[in-house]
Amino acid sequence: MATPRLAPLKFWGKCTFLVFFLVLSLPNMARTEPTHTVPLLFDARDRLPGADLSALTRLRFVTTVDFPPFNFMDQTGRLAGFQVDLARLICAELKVADKCQIQAMPFGEIEAALDSGQVDAAIAGHAATAALRARFGFSRPFLALPARFAVNRKAMPAGETAAALAGRKVGVLAATTHEEMLKAYFPGIVPVTFETRAALLEALKAGSVEAVFTDGVQLIFWTASPAADLCCSLFDGPYFSETYLGEGLSVMLRKQDKDLTAAIDHALLMLSRNGRLQEIYLRYFPNGLY
Repeated sequence: MATPRLAPLKFWGKCTFLVFFLVLSLPNMARTEPTHTVPLLFDARDRLPGADLSALTRLRFVTTVDFPPFNFMDQTGRLAGFQVDLARLICAELKVADKCQIQAMPFGEIEAALDSGQVDAAIAGHAATAALRARFGFSRPFLALPARFAVNRKAMPAGETAAALAGRKVGVLAATTHEEMLKAYFPGIVPVTFETRAALLEALKAGSVEAVFTDGVQLIFWTASPAADLCCSLFDGPYFSETYLGEGLSVMLRKQDKDLTAAIDHALLMLSRNGRLQEIYLRYFPNGLY
């Protein structure tokens, strides 16, 4: 079975992401009113001890380039994105910026690179499943990821909550956790399954289904994009579930590197407290993600 991962936003190329960023920064009828809540998972009362990294010779992060705005290659050929900037901030907070390296490789090669010691930490959108936790260590999550509904603007529900979708056809990707979550949380909805995300979104745009339920990150990008052509709006939510959606984005490390994991946890806590985590969140999601 392939390693679970947040699906890359393949309908965005390197250049189209820049178009998206400009579009998302402007008012757009295809979006619900944005919320600016910063999705932090650290409590002010948390006490996470750090670790002594004085013996560390280098800290090698690995990421990918196919997951904008989390990881991508910018127009100058430089690694960029929310998680890339976060890796740099972690290194600075740990005072190992001069020892920090960030490289990219195909997603499918990351586990082997960690196992072999070629890299020390992966910040590439891995889901912390039970199977992966048996092999690797994970930092505390730094970003929870929601599921969302989007509706066709020509068939807006009468109400403002998901209850208004009862009895209506709602598209969802077949054999996914989103399908399971839709059936468990919203039994009154009539699910219509699709094999591909492109087919799912095209059905919503064409009005073949009145709504879709899928990854909230991709939906907020798509509804704001030229591809959606102002057809659709986010609706209700966001919805979170550790059971179906996991804990959120984390750094994946070798299981035996407990000191490094503790140090990264401490760095994430401090970045949350000093506002730097919020700063890069708003840089890449100026109108909010939730």
